[in-house]
Amino acid sequence: MPGSLAAGTVTGERFGEERMMAVTLRFGSDDALRCRFAISPLWETHAALYTLRDATEAHHLPWVRRARAALADVDLSPLYAVLPVRGYTPDFVAPPPAGPAEAFDAELARVRESAPDVAARELARSLDRPGDPEAARAAPDLLADVPATISRLATLLDSVWRAAVEPDWPRLRGLLQADIAYRAAMLADHGLARLLDDLHPRLSYADGVLTFAAHWGHDRHLDGAGLLLMPSAFLGDRIATGFPPPWQPTLVYPVRGAATLWRPADRPDEPLARLLGRGRGRVLVALSEPATTTALAHRLRLAPATVSAHLAVLRSAGLVTADRHRHEVRYRQTSLADALIASCATG
Repeated sequence: MPGSLAAGTVTGERFGEERMMAVTLRFGSDDALRCRFAISPLWETHAALYTLRDATEAHHLPWVRRARAALADVDLSPLYAVLPVRGYTPDFVAPPPAGPAEAFDAELARVRESAPDVAARELARSLDRPGDPEAARAAPDLLADVPATISRLATLLDSVWRAAVEPDWPRLRGLLQADIAYRAAMLADHGLARLLDDLHPRLSYADGVLTFAAHWGHDRHLDGAGLLLMPSAFLGDRIATGFPPPWQPTLVYPVRGAATLWRPADRPDEPLARLLGRGRGRVLVALSEPATTTALAHRLRLAPATVSAHLAVLRSAGLVTADRHRHEVRYRQTSLADALIASCATG
């Protein structure tokens, strides 16, 4: 499964890299009543490994530096071998959580209890990557003793959690909980269709069918199981889904405000303030979450005309872009802004 970030998932990548295909989730009459949210520390640990290895999101660089130092003596190559940048990731490594806020130790216990025959089948599928030297090197060792491999991978996941994710978990969990609260309010005010449509610009929901683009096709009827919705801080700008039966149908989406995790909210670092001016710096930092001119003015306690003027300058410099969402125009940071802010924050 190309670009998988989730266990056994199909993941929607950025546009323009390769030919895209449709991922489709079909709702039955009862599925809308069985949608729920969850937070998964195991998922965040799983997704954090991609960020740790590839560091493609500039705003995570402060965390990446700390995490790499904390894990300098840990050999993560067995985990990386079954978490390919492009390819299938075994379901048993990070299954959907059993509850809305399952503890990491409980999630990891389920990994350790994975059925060896299921794990063997999923490992073989993941490691069958012709032309991938990492998979070729790892396959004989990982497939020779599958129960030992399950234990080994679980132990490595535990090491990553303890050293790199758990120290920041209160901050991460707070951001994820805030996102769920926002989504729950949207569901109450506007219904499921508006909620799903708002999760990501490339998600589209109509007539009981949720679709988005990915590198290969995936079509699933939810069949009364509903849909588990999980925000993720380490997902970047992608969407992940999959988990074929018997796994719970799951959609993982990027949390609102991930770029604010490692810096003070609404306050630019001094180098950024000197470069752009404190007012424009505040507006740019605040746009880690897409917002309208009115929302920014209220949040920053500035006159709408002042915010509008700052946005015009930032947009002309390529630091801000605008998207129309229904009747609103929302502004957001560009990748250039993300890199600039991260650079100023880390000196």
